[in-house]
Amino acid sequence: MAESSAAPVTPDGRYLVVRGRLWRRANPGLSDEERSALVHELMDARRAKKAAFGIDDADAVRAARDRVDAAKRGLGERGPVWWDDGAPDLNRHLARNTPYAEWFASVDDDSAAEGEDPAAEDG
Repeated sequence: MAESSAAPVTPDGRYLVVRGRLWRRANPGLSDEERSALVHELMDARRAKKAAFGIDDADAVRAARDRVDAAKRGLGERGPVWWDDGAPDLNRHLARNTPYAEWFASVDDDSAAEGEDPAAEDG
């Protein structure tokens, strides 16, 4: 079996799993243009946050963090859930402690353990 560096995605497409934890995916209902613009803004905001940390500017760090949060909310990764069936938001929960536990137990351990923590840069 070939190795994959992609994090596994839950069967319903709502979450990806990194190091055993669920992370909400972007809203699939966004247009390509909306998604592209929001991802571009997210990357710019992350670069701005890094630069602000580099010059030890607390106000600029806060502003950049706010930009990151706004972009992630626009993408649907934070804030109100993008699905409408009443299912709860399990973002950041351990997959083994959720309704996805049985599915997760069947996922290759290596693929679920790899990858960068999605929140690592989003302080």
